[in-house]
Amino acid sequence: MGSKSSHSRPKLFTLSIISFFIIFVYLSISHSPKRHETIIHTLHNQKQPTEIFRRHVTKPSWYKYLENETKNTKFKIGLVNVHGTNVEVKDLHDEAELVNVHFHRVNQSVMWKDLFPEWIDENVPQKSSQCPEIPMPELDEYADLDVVLARVPCANATNVFRLQVNLIVANLLVKNGWGFRDISREMYVVFVGPCSPMLEIFRCDDQIWYGGNAWIYKPDLRRLKQKVLLPVGTCQLASPFAESGQEEWRKYTSSGSNKKPREAYVTVLHSSESYVCGAIALAQSIILSNSTKDLILLLDNSISHESLNALKLAGWKIKVIERIRNPHAKRGTYNEWNYSKLRIWQLVEYDKLIFVDADFLFFKNLDPFFMFPQLSAAGNCRHVFNSGIMIIEPSECTFKTLMEKTLTIVSYNGGDQGFLNEVFSWWHRLPAKLNYLKNFQTDERRKYEYPEDAYAMHYLGLKPWMCYKDYDCNWDVLEYRDFPNDRIHAKWWQVYDLMPKELQKFCDLTPEMDTRIRLERQKAKVANYSDGHWKIQVKDPRRLSDSDI
Repeated sequence: MGSKSSHSRPKLFTLSIISFFIIFVYLSISHSPKRHETIIHTLHNQKQPTEIFRRHVTKPSWYKYLENETKNTKFKIGLVNVHGTNVEVKDLHDEAELVNVHFHRVNQSVMWKDLFPEWIDENVPQKSSQCPEIPMPELDEYADLDVVLARVPCANATNVFRLQVNLIVANLLVKNGWGFRDISREMYVVFVGPCSPMLEIFRCDDQIWYGGNAWIYKPDLRRLKQKVLLPVGTCQLASPFAESGQEEWRKYTSSGSNKKPREAYVTVLHSSESYVCGAIALAQSIILSNSTKDLILLLDNSISHESLNALKLAGWKIKVIERIRNPHAKRGTYNEWNYSKLRIWQLVEYDKLIFVDADFLFFKNLDPFFMFPQLSAAGNCRHVFNSGIMIIEPSECTFKTLMEKTLTIVSYNGGDQGFLNEVFSWWHRLPAKLNYLKNFQTDERRKYEYPEDAYAMHYLGLKPWMCYKDYDCNWDVLEYRDFPNDRIHAKWWQVYDLMPKELQKFCDLTPEMDTRIRLERQKAKVANYSDGHWKIQVKDPRRLSDSDI
């Protein structure tokens, strides 16, 4: 026992010395600021320990796609309308440079009808002050963006704030695409949230990725440049902003200046042959205007082989289509198949088309108006355009989008015009003289005037080939008395007289047409209409009876 105790004392002493040394070193380190900073600095510069403490970041799928698409890993991203929303961007602070794009929200007093008035004075110089202000960011403050990330408001098609956000994104892309440099570069935009961007501004052809609630677009900046240079609405004419050959946007081309655009006029016949004569006269008038464009006619199997050959002889290139039923129309009604017009978007062999209804006549050459973008048209009433003449850009994906929307969108007038106005609520105003509506309402004086500066006439009411040559038979029908004009009626028959004789027979009266005309003349006589057209002695050789009923 005694011997064992004496041997343990040196060991205890040694352990005490070691413990004291360790405590001394620890206290020295812990009370030395400089030493503490050195150790922490060393820790932060060692890669392996940093990875232990770094928060794991899951990149959004759209970000990974952009990395793969561009071969970049770091982006400068402009954020539009994402502040205060549920769009998560904080995880990207270590991955990208995020810049909030500041702008003043459009005044709530600005309504869609202010941007798209029913009527404007087209004879006065167009000034920017004529349109309400849609505030834009100070674009120079947002240089060198690689990507724009935006959240589009979920609102109806005529919501002004929705338009503002889409236009802000478009302006940022254009400005960064070439605005800060002399060269063009590719730009990307990511739309996040439950609602997609406006089809009128961001074409579905430019969408390159979709996943969850995110869409990635790689826009054609040449097309987008033209869009942002145009007025914010139809409160101004589009034409002063895109004069032929002088447009600012023309120098920004994505396909090269030597490429000649493929362009054509197009019309559609379906369900009956009642407009065959009108289509023949339309083709003849376009040819007489010295147009250099192709003439394309879409028709279904309701058109006879004989009429088809006559339409070819008139100048149309024929394409047979399967007609499209309006899902909201009743069986056997006039508008049951009028969505067949949507087939024009499938003519992808052309870059641009001017669609024309078959009850038109050209008085002047419309070729210069091909420079305008989709969708450009003349006004109709309220804030909508008339679809009788419109400029469109063929696209198979646009066609598919339109077909999908036919199932959910109900046309305000039951026809294609109402449907298209719902889809293309943001459109560009062409001069009314391109689509001069033969509608004089209660202005008796205008019924005797001819608009000498009209480019094309839209023959509303009873068509010229459904009347006698001698006068406009709309005079004889009470509900059509807003439409008659004898001088405009005579202009159509001048084109008829220039047709080859073998084409004129396709404008002959049917027995039903002839009977209707004579019945209406008799009614006008009994009512003793003051215009007195029912008194005119008819000499039209097309009439099938020498006596009125």
